[in-house]
Amino acid sequence: MNQQNNANNLSEKAVSALPLLKTAIDEVKKSVIGKDEIIIKSLLAVLTGGHILLEDIPGVGKTTLATALSKVISLTFKRIQFTPDVMPSDVTGFNIFNRQTSAFEFREGAVFSNLLLADELNRTSGKTQSALLEAMEEHAVTIDGVTRPLPDPFIVIASQNPTGSVGTQLLPESQLDRFSIKLTLGYPAISDETAILKMKSGGEKPMPTSVITADNLEILQHTVKAVYTDDKIYAYISELVSKTRNTDKLRLGISTRGSLALSAMSKAVALLRGRMFVLPEDIKYIWFDVTSHRVIISQAAKLSGDTAKSILQDIINTTPIPKI
Repeated sequence: MNQQNNANNLSEKAVSALPLLKTAIDEVKKSVIGKDEIIIKSLLAVLTGGHILLEDIPGVGKTTLATALSKVISLTFKRIQFTPDVMPSDVTGFNIFNRQTSAFEFREGAVFSNLLLADELNRTSGKTQSALLEAMEEHAVTIDGVTRPLPDPFIVIASQNPTGSVGTQLLPESQLDRFSIKLTLGYPAISDETAILKMKSGGEKPMPTSVITADNLEILQHTVKAVYTDDKIYAYISELVSKTRNTDKLRLGISTRGSLALSAMSKAVALLRGRMFVLPEDIKYIWFDVTSHRVIISQAAKLSGDTAKSILQDIINTTPIPKI
């Protein structure tokens, strides 16, 4: 009887969360046209407290998407434009001597916010990129030996230009692994491009409004964590991850951090679909977004014409789906 009551309570949580999530998606769509799936996956990452990496050519709406998300979710928001001259202290903060008090005072950097938009992260130096490593993993920064906690929640939405673009340098694997998902917007369809032109050339532009408060987000994140995952699903995730580590086609497989992100994201997918339990189809939905930036293809696989996507596609296709 108690199990039945718990199941009913969980189902009610899923049903009550859906209207708020759908309203949030509709608000973001006011600014971002024709990228519904990207919007949904970005919101799913926020629900898990994960960081988002947006990779694409300049001018297709990466910053617009990040800004719209920050407005829909009523949290403190800061943006930092990464250029070669940005210093680590601009990100984390620094101590400055106050002559009046004869003491050092701490000045907060951009990371002291709930949502940090790290624009064109791969245009800055490796030293400055690494300033985000502790913040993204530990939700804290250490300056002059003192560790300072960041606001809760703390989410990084970073954009980067494609590898090889002028003035860019690769993000280290350790930093890429800290992003829950990597998304690519791509060029808009002709009809969407037309709609964007009309919207931008008009007088008043529709602006998204805040629909998720800090309290709402905390409740939603707790609800995501409560989504049930069967042992067979955990075993399925472990099997998928293990195959990326034991193939000659990849010289770097998915880390344990990656498998944790896959599990968390699949719970968020289930909730958005009105369920409080994970199915294999939920994992398939976000498989490439969670894994593509965490693997490195081997030279032999490159010469054979394989790509990271084709290799990951083969793994998900050939792994037996558990019966739940």
